[in-house]
Amino acid sequence: MRDEIARWITDRLRADGCREVWLGVLSAPSAGFSGETVLFAASWRDAEGESHTHDLVLRMQSSDHQVYLAADAVRQARTMQELSRFEGVVVPHVRFVEPDPSTLGAAFYVMDRVDGRVPVDVPSWHSRGWTVDLDPARRTELYDNGLSAMVALHRVDWRDGLEFLVEPGEGTALARNVAMLRRWYDACEPGRRYGGDVLATALELVGDLVPADDAEVVIWGDARMGNIVFGGDLTVAAMLDWEAATTGPPAVDLGWWLMFENLLCEARGALRLEGIADRAGTIRRYAELGGGSIADIDYYELLADVGIMLITSVIADNAVKSGSISLADSTGYPNRIVGMTEASINRLR
Repeated sequence: MRDEIARWITDRLRADGCREVWLGVLSAPSAGFSGETVLFAASWRDAEGESHTHDLVLRMQSSDHQVYLAADAVRQARTMQELSRFEGVVVPHVRFVEPDPSTLGAAFYVMDRVDGRVPVDVPSWHSRGWTVDLDPARRTELYDNGLSAMVALHRVDWRDGLEFLVEPGEGTALARNVAMLRRWYDACEPGRRYGGDVLATALELVGDLVPADDAEVVIWGDARMGNIVFGGDLTVAAMLDWEAATTGPPAVDLGWWLMFENLLCEARGALRLEGIADRAGTIRRYAELGGGSIADIDYYELLADVGIMLITSVIADNAVKSGSISLADSTGYPNRIVGMTEASINRLR
């Protein structure tokens, strides 16, 4: 892979008059399930003779363990390129995009690696890591900065260059997203090993109880602290992972955020770190930071529960098929989410 990437990047840079291209050692992070990620450094001398060295990230579509219904590396890159124009939405700089799969076997893009720290999911950032060492006031600042980044995204007008994110179909953006969720559910059929009855009930409720919400903004699709790189001053250095970006009511993202915090804390019998808002406080802070009030939030949390159930089922199924984990050992994480989904169902009934 290193030779192929080096050849490809060298060709791209030479076309712009660059020379003396060099690539460092390639490595792969342990996190991430929706695509292949490769980290490396590269240096070159531009047409004016100036030297450049950058830490880069290559993101490639996965051909054998797809999580989302239709992941598209070129679409992800385009999303970040367009979003970079808007105030308050901080995304990595995308340098190269390759839609042709012949180079590495799948489409990919190359972006700058962003310096900073990410609140990790495993183990939960509420129980271990650099966030635990912050004092409560700094944690509040960190959390507010994350919420503010989501609010800034929801102010983006999708009609200004982001029309390609609109989910096709009839009805409101929310209705179209629910229809997509049904298609995703059908596509996951072979791997729906965990909580099948609960998932089916949740999907039925999501379809029956669609709120009359015609709001349509840019939706992150995976809005959570673990997808944000924070700088040393705790400001947002980058918002990551745009595989599921679309348009719809801002409550879709807030529901996902709430679901994920529940998954990392209450659902595992843990307490949130001091200084981090609970569910009600998060909803209130989102509004106070400019996101406005959200109606029917219980519905949007159930919507998120269905999505995360599908994702974890696919991840666990892929792990079992690859032999990296036994079927017996694969149940813990999905079963926690089954319990969360049951609780969301009960709130709506």
